[in-house]
Amino acid sequence: MIAPAAPPQNCTFVAIDVAKLVHEVLVEPPTGRRQRWRIRNCQPDYETLRDRLRALKTPVLIGFEATGNYHRPLAYYLGQCGFELRLIASLAVARTRDALYNSWDKNDPKDTQVLLHLLKTGVSQRYHDPLVHRMNDLQELAQTHYQISLRKVQVQHSIMTHYLPLYFPEAERYYTNSRAQWFTQLLHRFPCPAAITRYAPDVFEHEAWTVVGRKVNKRGFLADLYATASQSIGLAVAEDSEAIQMFRVMLAEHQHLCATRLAIEQQADQALQSHPDYQRLRTLPGVGPILALTILAEAGDLRRFPHHRQFLKFCGFDLSTQQSGQFRGMSRLSKHGNARLRYAFWMAANGAVRMRQNTFREKYARYIKADPENPDRKRKALCAVAAKVARVAHGLIKRGSDYRPYFEALPPSGALRSRGPSRQVLTS
Repeated sequence: MIAPAAPPQNCTFVAIDVAKLVHEVLVEPPTGRRQRWRIRNCQPDYETLRDRLRALKTPVLIGFEATGNYHRPLAYYLGQCGFELRLIASLAVARTRDALYNSWDKNDPKDTQVLLHLLKTGVSQRYHDPLVHRMNDLQELAQTHYQISLRKVQVQHSIMTHYLPLYFPEAERYYTNSRAQWFTQLLHRFPCPAAITRYAPDVFEHEAWTVVGRKVNKRGFLADLYATASQSIGLAVAEDSEAIQMFRVMLAEHQHLCATRLAIEQQADQALQSHPDYQRLRTLPGVGPILALTILAEAGDLRRFPHHRQFLKFCGFDLSTQQSGQFRGMSRLSKHGNARLRYAFWMAANGAVRMRQNTFREKYARYIKADPENPDRKRKALCAVAAKVARVAHGLIKRGSDYRPYFEALPPSGALRSRGPSRQVLTS
C-alpha cells in the first residue's frame, strides 16, 4: 500500500463511522475533550458538520473506513470544503477492535473510537478521490463492463447446464468460443432438433447459411449439424411450445449482453484514445483495451506509488511469510490488495505467456523448465509473471516510455562486460 501518512501536529482528529442513513462522528480537539455527534446522510447535516469543524479554528484531520459506496459523497463534500482526509483499512479496524477490547462485540460508537485510535497513530492512508482525480468515469466503465460480463456468464451457464441438456444436448459440442455470438444466434433460430429437421437438408442449409458466421467448411458443418439433430436424444418438444419460448428469451438476453459488452469496450477505447498512460499500457503483451481500462480505473495514476513495491502491495502481489521461533512457513502472496488489479494482471500474464519472444514468456519458460507438466509449478509461474507485468506496467507509466521486449542491445565486440548479472531495462 501507499506509505501511511503521519498526522499533523496540534490538529483536531475526527473519526467518522459511515453508514447508509446516519453517520457516527467522534471529534477530539487538541484539548483532548472528546465530542460525539450523529449526522444524517443529507445536505443540511453535511453543512452543519462543516460549520462545526470550521468553528474549532484548528487544522482538521478526518479519518473514515470505506463502507460500500456510502462514504463517497461525504468524503467528496468534506474534501471540497478543504479538510484533509484519511482512509483507514477495514482489516486494520477489525484487528485493532479485537485487540483493544478483547471482544468480538461491534457497534458504531466503538468503531469510531477504533478509527480515532488508528488515525492518531498514523495507521491510515491519504484518501484518493476518484472524482477529484478524474477517474470516476473510468471506474464506472470498468465496473459496468464487469457486471455485464458477469451477467453474461450467468446466462451462458444457464443455457449450457439447463436448456441444452433438455432440448438439444448434442449442440454443446459446437460451442468453442465464449465471444462467438453466432452460436446463440443459431440456437435462437433453431432452438431444438424439431426446428432443424422440419426442413429438408438443402433447405436447412439455405436457411442457416447466414447465421453460422464465417467457417472454412460451412457446408460440411451444416450437414453435420443436420445429421446430429436427426439423431438427438433431446426432449421431443415443439418449436412453438412455451418451453422453447423461454429458451429463446435467455438466448436473446445473451445476445443483448454480448452486444452491450462490445459497445462498452468500443466506448472505453474511444474515450481513452488520447490518454498516454492507456496507450503505454496497451504496448504490454497480453494487455488489451479492457485490461488497460481496469488497471487505470482501479489504480488511478500509477505515479502516485513512488516505488514499484508499493504498487505490488496495493495489488496484493507482495509476499508474506509466517514465522515463529524455529518455524518459517512458505512465502505466499498476501492477496490483501486490490483483487480487480490482480485479476487484470493475471489475465495479462496468461495472454503474454502464449505469445512468442517476450521476456514474460521467457520468465515463464525458465520457471517451469525443471518440471513442465507440474500444474502447481505452472500456477506459481503465472503468479510470478503476473507480478512482473504489474512491475513493468508501473515502470512504463513512471518513466513515460513504451514497452520494448528486448531493450538491451548486445555490447560491441571487445567491450568489457559487467561482473553483475545482466538485466533488461524496463522489462526485468
